[in-house]
Amino acid sequence: MAIARNTSYMTFAFIVQKILAFLYVALIARNIGPEMIGKYFFALSFTTIFSIFIDAGLNPVLIRETAKYKEKANRYINAVLTLKFFLSLATLFLIWIISNLLGFDFHTKSLVCIASIVMLFDSFTLNFYALLRSRQILKYESIGVIGYQILTVSLGVIVLLMTKSVWMLIACLAIASMANFIYSGYWARKIAKVRIRSVFDKKFFKYLAASALPFLLAGIFNRVYTHIDTVLISKLIGDIYTGWYSVANRLTFSLQFIPAAFIAAIYPAMSSYFEHSKEKLKEISEKSIIYLMLIVFPISFGAISLGNEIILFFYGNEFENSILPLQLLMIALIFVFLYYPIGSLLNASNRQKINTANMGAAMVVNVALNFILIPKFYLIGAAAASIASSALMLVFGLYQANKIVKFDKKLLITKFVQHIISASIMAAGVFLAQQFINWIVLVPAAAVFYFCFLYLIGGISKQDIIKILNSIKRS
Repeated sequence: MAIARNTSYMTFAFIVQKILAFLYVALIARNIGPEMIGKYFFALSFTTIFSIFIDAGLNPVLIRETAKYKEKANRYINAVLTLKFFLSLATLFLIWIISNLLGFDFHTKSLVCIASIVMLFDSFTLNFYALLRSRQILKYESIGVIGYQILTVSLGVIVLLMTKSVWMLIACLAIASMANFIYSGYWARKIAKVRIRSVFDKKFFKYLAASALPFLLAGIFNRVYTHIDTVLISKLIGDIYTGWYSVANRLTFSLQFIPAAFIAAIYPAMSSYFEHSKEKLKEISEKSIIYLMLIVFPISFGAISLGNEIILFFYGNEFENSILPLQLLMIALIFVFLYYPIGSLLNASNRQKINTANMGAAMVVNVALNFILIPKFYLIGAAAASIASSALMLVFGLYQANKIVKFDKKLLITKFVQHIISASIMAAGVFLAQQFINWIVLVPAAAVFYFCFLYLIGGISKQDIIKILNSIKRS
């Protein structure tokens, strides 16, 4: 019951947050243009990569250990916060060094400086929410997520009415992050009954570091994989290209909350089935993949067919060059969605090292392809690198996951083909009909057509839906 309730809280919070963030980015883009928003996203992406050296994989350890030993919450949170204080100093120094080595101008350095403040507050906020998560209390975090976004948008609108300063827009994020930090700290102290103070225990620090290492590596791979394209585009071809690409990339990235929320609900069931029923583990894994196919194909193919309308409607004519990157990144989104249940299966089966290795391989391929393709093909090259690396990660994951549970390959391939056929026909219809019908009206009509056609060709059945819902309820 608690898991279902918490999943509902977080799913609702993320939906509200993503909608507000999407509209906010569109508002900023229309007011400051592609070059300035390129600088905005570069500063945030650059510092986000380094934030993993502050987090250092400690947050998952904090959740896991304080969930098992609630009476030790005070010791763990204080040790983690003390460690992170010194890691913060080291990370800020590293950012300063690299900013100078890369030859950032004064304006870019100032943006990175403010974005670093956002990074610091957000990192410590995660630790306070971790204490609440360890007690399966996500209500306050959900409120914090929504409140943070509302405050950011409210302050940002005021800034845009008064000035179009990128510096001030990132400062709005810093103020909202500080407020979220104070809010999360208040509830963590009140509910977890912790007293914040510095501690120095070398032996305990070593234990934390050893426990956090696998999470640190996974975090490094994930942060670099997610943000390196934005940073390299800025350095290799310029801020205006960063702005065009970031608009498409952020829109695509924001949709990943869907598989994340779904997997959060079924992950406990996967872990249980690994211990008690391999057959049920196989069933829930296959059904998860099929369910996410059902969601991602209409989203991806729909966005490809309506890419022109989406970009021009929300962002304006200045972002016309974002259309093709968005369409290409929507192809990558398919592989990203389908990897979520595969990665969760590996983690639930104690193959987290294999999952981390898969992410590492994908990161290396992504970085290498970005270096090769961006100077030659610009934004198309960055999007192509994302498609190739995400597809590779899925292939590697399926190969390793199939060693744990023997997938019904014929079933998955058949479903994959059925979804492609349904989505392709839907997309073709939308592409032709948009000349005569407003695209906003087309979206719900296309969704209805997709599901009805898929049902007719056997791509989805009532039994599939019932089994998936039952799996979620059991989790």
